[in-house]
Amino acid sequence: MFSGIVEEMATVVAIKHNQENIDLTLRCSFVDELKIDQSVSHNGVCLTVVNIENRCYTVTAMKETLLCSNLGKLNVGDRVNVERSMLLNGRLDGHIVQGHVDKTAVCTKIEDADGSTYFTFQHPFDPVMARKGYFTVDKGSVTVNGVSLTVIHPTNNSFTVAIIPYTRENTNFSDITVGTEVNIEFDILGKYIARLNQFA
Repeated sequence: MFSGIVEEMATVVAIKHNQENIDLTLRCSFVDELKIDQSVSHNGVCLTVVNIENRCYTVTAMKETLLCSNLGKLNVGDRVNVERSMLLNGRLDGHIVQGHVDKTAVCTKIEDADGSTYFTFQHPFDPVMARKGYFTVDKGSVTVNGVSLTVIHPTNNSFTVAIIPYTRENTNFSDITVGTEVNIEFDILGKYIARLNQFA
């Protein structure tokens, strides 16, 4: 479980295709603190550390993960938002993030707003999935590439988030342009509420 407060950006140093899976090798400042079998969020996707070597670590993304995320489109040199799993003895600074990406969205608009930046993302609308809680609400939470954010201007198939300069500079929001594909995870609380309503 994660909070959506990105610790830093890791750099992809190697990509190895292993049948339908991909092994991603990355470098970041806390490699020496990692352990084999530890969970780390990569652009919002929870992946398990399978190897640590030469101040780098490796995780495996399986086919299902590659189909619903942007990890299969990474290249060597790309920067990835990373966060280690939450410690249960501290504050929850973002919101409850599972690291189970629901789908991808595409950036359709970037607008400066006197210090902050508005990013608008569009995703395919599926009414069946929306009834299961896969949607955004005004002032609700959404995770974009692993970053916990507050939604403004939600529609059936789009939403906007406001990014402060610190977040843009310290996450891969600095690399997002119009047309960039990102990972999104809808708020788990909305999914539970939608499920409970099916029994009402």
